[in-house]
Amino acid sequence: MVYPPRQFAVTDRAEAETVMSAYPFATFVASGADGLVTARTPVVLERDAEGRVTALLGHVSRANPVWQAVGEGADALALFSGPRAYVSASAYPSKAEHGRAVPTWNYVAAEAHGRLTAFDGADDLRALLEALTGRFEDGRAEPWAVSDAPQDYVDALLRGITGLRLAVSSVTAVKKLSQNKAGTDFDGVLAFLDAEPEPDAHQTAGLMRELERG
Repeated sequence: MVYPPRQFAVTDRAEAETVMSAYPFATFVASGADGLVTARTPVVLERDAEGRVTALLGHVSRANPVWQAVGEGADALALFSGPRAYVSASAYPSKAEHGRAVPTWNYVAAEAHGRLTAFDGADDLRALLEALTGRFEDGRAEPWAVSDAPQDYVDALLRGITGLRLAVSSVTAVKKLSQNKAGTDFDGVLAFLDAEPEPDAHQTAGLMRELERG
C-alpha cells in the first residue's frame, strides 16, 4: 500500500478516486506465476450505482505477456501518478535562520488494489476503446470516434490487443503538497516552483494553491 504520512494521506475514498480520474494513465503491477509483471495503459473507471469505483479497464498489445501471466486472475495494483516536483532546501526562508532544512519532493499519487484478469471478446474490447476515446476526445473541436475508422481496420486492431480488468478492492492516495509547512516557508515553496522551468513544477504549485484555498 501507499505509505500515507498522516498530514499527506487522502483519507476519503471519493477524493482518492478523483486522483485516479484526473491522472488516468496507470501502471498495473501483478503477481504472475513467474514473478511480477507490469503493463502501462490508459484506463476507464467503472463505477457502481453510488458512483464508487469498482473496476479499472485498460488494454495492452497481445504481444505483451502480462495477460498470459495473470492466468485466471492475479493479485495486482494500479499505480497513478500526478504532478511531482523537486523542492530545494533553499526554497525555505527559515533555512537562513536555523539551517534545519532538507530537499524533498511534492507529488500526488494513488494506488488501487484488487484482482487483475484479462479479456479478449471483440464486443468488450470495442466498448472499451469507445469509452477511452470518448473520455480523451471529449471537448475537442473535432473529436475522433472509433466509428470514424473503417470497420475492417478496427477489427484487425482489436485482434491485436487484450483487455485488462482490475476489480478494485481498495484505493489509497497521497497528496504531499507542503502541508507540513506554513507561512513564509509555504510561500517560499510556491515561489520556488513558479520559477522552475518544468511544467510539472507549475502544476504542483497550482495544486498547492488549491489546497491553500481549501
